[in-house]
Amino acid sequence: MTTSTEVGELNEIQKLQKRSHPIRGAVALIVGIIGLIFTIVLSISFGAADISLGTIWTAVTQYSPGLTTHQVIHDIRLPRVLGAALVGASFAVAGAIMQGMTRNPLADSGLLGLNSGAALMLAICFAFFPGLPYMYLILWSFVGAGLGVLIVYGIGSLSNGGLTPMRLVLAGAAVSTLLGALGEGIALYYRIGQNLAFWYAGGVSGTKWSHLQILSPWILIAMIGALTLSRSITVLSLGEEIAVGLGQRTAAVKVWGMMIVLILAGAAVSVLGAVGFVGLIIPHLTRYIVGHDYRWIISCSILYGALLVVLADLIARMLNPPYEAPVGALIAFIGVPFFLYLARKGGKEL
Repeated sequence: MTTSTEVGELNEIQKLQKRSHPIRGAVALIVGIIGLIFTIVLSISFGAADISLGTIWTAVTQYSPGLTTHQVIHDIRLPRVLGAALVGASFAVAGAIMQGMTRNPLADSGLLGLNSGAALMLAICFAFFPGLPYMYLILWSFVGAGLGVLIVYGIGSLSNGGLTPMRLVLAGAAVSTLLGALGEGIALYYRIGQNLAFWYAGGVSGTKWSHLQILSPWILIAMIGALTLSRSITVLSLGEEIAVGLGQRTAAVKVWGMMIVLILAGAAVSVLGAVGFVGLIIPHLTRYIVGHDYRWIISCSILYGALLVVLADLIARMLNPPYEAPVGALIAFIGVPFFLYLARKGGKEL
């Protein structure tokens, strides 16, 4: 005999199936792939010195170290664009996982202390351990991201009413401000502000092939883990009671999900800096298009997160050449109104 609880669970699953749009998801993936490739080519082509598409193709297929344009493409622009795509995808997927696990549409690594925690650890590394290899900077970014999110969740859980989405955002805003201020204080006292300016402003101009060789395996493993976990996150997004009723080990899903978020956010901050809102905007956009199935949401977030940051980096270089605008400021120009819009709706979905 079917109980009322089982009936409720079946109703929630049926609602989820109705709100999923696999055809839209397939179209969104195709459009995302085409758009990302087109934007990457544009980003390589335009800059302080414009380069023709034919030269780009020749530099990729028949690289000649003796040609200056080939060196610019291979050593400067290509790692920069690929780095922007990687960190954009990382921020977007981290935000999608956090929103699914916490059922909080305002969740984002920048709003919940991960980015500022990672940036604080980078400040400590620059101040006390100058010349630290890049691999160790990434590891300390992971530690800082974990510290930030633990503090946010700890503070948010202290209230009598429990950890609500709005309390989580308020705690995240307070902790992010505190950790950011500590990082800036360390930078001022130890006179490392110039070294940290790159991370605080947000930019990928210093990305090198050696950085990508270190980052790529971490991000690739985390992305595969996110896609593997996507079905479980979909079930968890229905509510913990329903997920438990369907036999899901919610504690294990949350632990693995948070580990993936820490890897993605920590790696992204070590390259781009403490840039927020990518993980807030993109999951909402993809959820609006493809529905509430996180297999589609995470897949599309990889593409559209990469597309957003590559496009923002291109615009940052084109606004006032040869100078560059901060990528974080450009993304915040879109993200702040979007966040205010969501907050006005009480944290509801689009």
